[in-house]
Amino acid sequence: MSVEEAKSVFEPEKPNVPDDWSVAPFLDVVKVVSDKGKRTKQRDYLAEGRIPVIDQGQDFIGGYIDNEDMAFDGELPIIVFGDHTRSVKYVKQPFAVGADGVKLLKPSECFDPKFFYYLLRSLQIPSRGYSRHFQFLKKFYLPIAPPEQQKRIVAEIEKQFSRLDEAVANLKRVKANLKRYKAAVLKAAVEGKLTEEWRKQHPNVEPADKLLERILAERREKWQGRGKYKEPAAPDTTDLPELPEGWVWVRLDAITAIKGGITVDKKRKDPTARLVPYLRVANVQRGYLDLTEMKEIEAPLTSIEDLRLLPGDILFNEGGDRDKLGRGWVWEGQIEDCIHQNHVFRARPYLNEVNIKLISWWGNSFGQYYFLRVGKQTTNLASINMTKLSEFPVPLPPFEEQAQIEIEVERLLSVVVAAEAQVEANLRRSDRLRQSILKKAFSSQLVQCTEAVK
Repeated sequence: MSVEEAKSVFEPEKPNVPDDWSVAPFLDVVKVVSDKGKRTKQRDYLAEGRIPVIDQGQDFIGGYIDNEDMAFDGELPIIVFGDHTRSVKYVKQPFAVGADGVKLLKPSECFDPKFFYYLLRSLQIPSRGYSRHFQFLKKFYLPIAPPEQQKRIVAEIEKQFSRLDEAVANLKRVKANLKRYKAAVLKAAVEGKLTEEWRKQHPNVEPADKLLERILAERREKWQGRGKYKEPAAPDTTDLPELPEGWVWVRLDAITAIKGGITVDKKRKDPTARLVPYLRVANVQRGYLDLTEMKEIEAPLTSIEDLRLLPGDILFNEGGDRDKLGRGWVWEGQIEDCIHQNHVFRARPYLNEVNIKLISWWGNSFGQYYFLRVGKQTTNLASINMTKLSEFPVPLPPFEEQAQIEIEVERLLSVVVAAEAQVEANLRRSDRLRQSILKKAFSSQLVQCTEAVK
């Protein structure tokens, strides 16, 4: 057996249980129920409808349908297990089965259905990405408590979960409020409201139209080798806020050189090619870069030279899910010889007098609405192309004011970042507490089993 094969072997131990409990192999006490071919594909989901579709997604309900003939006609309640996602759902109302990766599980009469549901949630099923996980679930031995104890355990779990749910709901409200506050800060920044007093105290700074003249001169000089020079068009300022005196609206392509990235092509052959790290959509988040998982691609020397990221580059995602559309952040030279794939655009300012964070903040606030409005959209996906990104209208403040705006934003957002970190830590703690409750429940520690109801 190879090392990799040995790692893949999964043999869970039999649980230790009190004397009045029993243990049984999973398949001896659980039946996999047929859906009789009644499965609803995701493309057929409705936003509203008579029958909820329960699939393997993390949300309890994936969508809806109106066709009652597609409803599950077996006995309820039943457990829906996500073969790919390991999600476990307790379903007691009429529903339709999602098409992909769903197992319908019915416990034998030795289990209270809710006890069985919480038991499944307590099991530590190994994660194998998007592969099938029922192969691991069916290997477990299941503890079986006496019927009255099962009811008491369920009641205690739900009492403690109810308290946790209330705490988590409060944390999520705080998280939503922080998100709104952050959006308000960024909106105020790019509309000049954070620096109103500063402008009164500095009335003689060079206006942005003079800065723009220098940028355009540099743009023209760097145009060599790209054919006849194209003057940048005026931005479409319809529905945009009025800017403070001394600011100007510009198109993104007037102040930055925009470039797409490398296409992932395994057939590419080039004698100069070598492996280099590259940025994917998953790495480019809204307001930060997630570089914890970097992938490499074999790229020709010319592509490496052409697409190498430099400190000061502004990154924009092409799209995918709607929340990914146009999101981005700035590159600060974290990884040497890093390039970007074709689903990530790079905008490189012509002059370093353009504040890159200010542009990215604008892209992550107003840009969300702009890119959704002008992007190509299908049912679940959206994307932008280089033309639409080039047309993106950007507010350009005077050079000196840009630096002041950055100082003010980072001062205000530092408080938000600290609060968000605390909220996330508490949400993770709530997940650990939930697992701790389940672990105690099925090792007879949550309720005193010696005090069995007579």
